[in-house]
Amino acid sequence: MPDPGQNDNRSNDPRQGGPNKQGGPGGQQPPKPGRGMFGWVMIVVLIALLLMTFNSIKQPGRDYKWAEFKNLYENNELVENSIIFKSRAIEARQKPATPDGEPTLIRVPISPEAKEVRYKDLSELTNGDFKDAGGPSLFQQIIGPWLIPILFLVLIWFFILRGLRGMSGGGGMLGNFGRSKHRVLSKSSTGVTFDDVAGIEEAKEEVEEIIEFLKNPKKFTRLGGRIPRGVLLVGSPGCGKTLLAKAIAGEADVPFFSISGSDFVEMFVGVGASRVRDLFKQAKENSPCIIFLDEIDAVGRRRGGGFSTGGHDEREQTLNAILVEMDGFGSSDQVIVIAATNRADVLDPALTRPGRFDRQVVVQLPDIKGRLAILKVHAQKVKLGPDVNLEKIARGTPMFSGADLEAIINEAAIIATMADKDYVEHMDLEEARDKIKFGRQRKSRVVEEDDRLATAYHEAGHAVLQIVLPNTDPLHKVTIIPRGNFGGASMSLPDKDRMGFGLKWLKSAMRVACGGRIAEEIKMDDITSGAASDIQQVTQIARTMVLDWGMSDRLGFVRYSGTDTRESYIPERDYSDETAKIIDEEVKRLTDEAYSEAKKILTVNWDKVEAVAQALLVHETLSADEINALMRGEQLNKPTVSQLLAAEAKKQRDARPTPRPEPREDEGTAPGAMPAPA
Repeated sequence: MPDPGQNDNRSNDPRQGGPNKQGGPGGQQPPKPGRGMFGWVMIVVLIALLLMTFNSIKQPGRDYKWAEFKNLYENNELVENSIIFKSRAIEARQKPATPDGEPTLIRVPISPEAKEVRYKDLSELTNGDFKDAGGPSLFQQIIGPWLIPILFLVLIWFFILRGLRGMSGGGGMLGNFGRSKHRVLSKSSTGVTFDDVAGIEEAKEEVEEIIEFLKNPKKFTRLGGRIPRGVLLVGSPGCGKTLLAKAIAGEADVPFFSISGSDFVEMFVGVGASRVRDLFKQAKENSPCIIFLDEIDAVGRRRGGGFSTGGHDEREQTLNAILVEMDGFGSSDQVIVIAATNRADVLDPALTRPGRFDRQVVVQLPDIKGRLAILKVHAQKVKLGPDVNLEKIARGTPMFSGADLEAIINEAAIIATMADKDYVEHMDLEEARDKIKFGRQRKSRVVEEDDRLATAYHEAGHAVLQIVLPNTDPLHKVTIIPRGNFGGASMSLPDKDRMGFGLKWLKSAMRVACGGRIAEEIKMDDITSGAASDIQQVTQIARTMVLDWGMSDRLGFVRYSGTDTRESYIPERDYSDETAKIIDEEVKRLTDEAYSEAKKILTVNWDKVEAVAQALLVHETLSADEINALMRGEQLNKPTVSQLLAAEAKKQRDARPTPRPEPREDEGTAPGAMPAPA
């Protein structure tokens, strides 16, 4: 019997192929026993605890020794007929010190061993003038010794034995651990079709034949062909792998069993394999259908690598169960397994061989055409202004994933809403893109004048080099307004997507990155930590050129970087110490050449750096056209930041309603005017 707290993931809709289980007349489920009994058990436990608490409550009073009690009795300081002999103490009441006072309760604690001795002493002291209540109470005699063990056994029976009894059928509390935690989605619940997926046209074309197979399987078996049993979607995070899988289910109009790789592994050994078997069993019962395993690298990593642990063995059992179940598909089983991962290089070879995941569909980052299509899909949900240029946004977002582009539209809508606009303008999209790439503007941050001056010359050095040097991306704008962790930013607008990087472009990019530190050093006669990200970028480019791309004359056409499997804490190195020394020397040579050549260029064009830096100090943000005009020696006809702030303040003052002066008491009512109602 399934536990009432566990959702049954199999659909009861006959249209989805799920069995329509009826539990009685009229299709109603039979009553679930156990819930009422559990409530009564809890009530009994609470009553027992209350009785035990009341019985153990100690009344207020003072404890005395037997000798002190004896002195009080002999001095006639005790109230008559107030002495009571109990099982654990002798109780009496002491006379008050004043006539208006209340008697005080006193006790003489009695240990079980001295009970008979104290009873004899009290009888001799009072000549038997006391009340004997020393016997155990009814609770102590009957209920106390048996209640707690009985309740403990009842709870064990209810929670443990009933759970174990249901394990054989897959139900019960413990039995539910072996059941799959998947979700079943249909076309109506996913609401996603190929119209909602853009920017990955090649991937969509590759999976169209899977949809055709689910709709018309006889078409493929006519010539003896076999449809792929598994499809592996590979791509960077946010590229749309999960969205594509949902679109496949929506187009094919079949049940969609969705589960993450981490949902297979639990605290008990063998649970992952049991859940795999349960998932595939339910999928076969509801065929044709799709099984979607998201983040399969959580259980599908290569076996035998890295550091073996107990969790590693459990993961291998789960992987073995997946391999066996996929081998068990027959030609008539219309079940397609779709898996998604961004680390295909760490998957076990047995998982990706033909017959299991026959086909790998690469979901790549979108190009400019794909980015424009993605922006148009998400822009349908918001109100756009007439000045919006989605093509310009698409051109300025290279290496952005579909999730990043969706975030741009959403952030732009939020920015426009906070500004009380009627629609999203192009400047809102620009601000949203910069916010996602660099961080939020920190206009309220207090910046010292020296830091502001160093930032202006730093960004001016980047901007001048990016315009002067050939083979660089076109400059878009420069700002010294702090964003995120950056004090300023120089933003480029690539005119094309780069599938690869040329040596000339890489050298120019390294020199542009060096320009900020050089301009700071020339102007301030000092250097700051603001060039940390530039140094990291230059070093990374130089090291990749040497290790991966064979762009070093001394090392030649050889790849020295190891395979990044992330399975070991020790980095892989297949070269000698002499080669490592040469690698370090080549990286140092490339960075030194970039720095020295950038310094020569900035020294020759220092007047242009001065013009751009001074304009940044006044205007804070400059576009590429404005920077080009400054480098040609022209002046900017543009209001400064202080002028803009003054105009905004005046606008707010003018927008405030002018208060009407209240009439004075000595002023009379105008002739012919009606008095105001009270």
